[in-house]
Amino acid sequence: MSNLPFLRSQYEKESPYTSLQTEFNYAWGLIKSSARTDQQLGVQLLSEIFRSSPDRRRECLYYLALGNYKLGNYAEAKRYNDSLLELEGGSNMQAESLRQLIEERVNREGLFGVAIVGGLAAAAAVGVGLLVRGAQRRR
Repeated sequence: MSNLPFLRSQYEKESPYTSLQTEFNYAWGLIKSSARTDQQLGVQLLSEIFRSSPDRRRECLYYLALGNYKLGNYAEAKRYNDSLLELEGGSNMQAESLRQLIEERVNREGLFGVAIVGGLAAAAAVGVGLLVRGAQRRR
């Protein structure tokens, strides 16, 4: 069962003077959610914490990477995750696993994009060939 309702309630109770820990916990819960709008809000809140609280940046990096990955922002996810791996000397197993997931998804979508472009180019070539052939027959 999700603890997001509890985290949301705590966040709203403290508003507008929400503690940094409550804000972080709520952002964490939002990123763990399966709802895209929750994930977007989680990334937004964590980005604000990342910018405003230098002492909390390390904590934010993994969840910013995860949130961006879940949203399909793979370049951002990779950037945050690489920063975390650099800080931790490559010894963070979660971040290493996420790095592999990001790379697999980028490769898969890259190949899918290449296949689409290749298919469109082939269709265009067939279309041009038919037009040329039709023009030659009319002569």
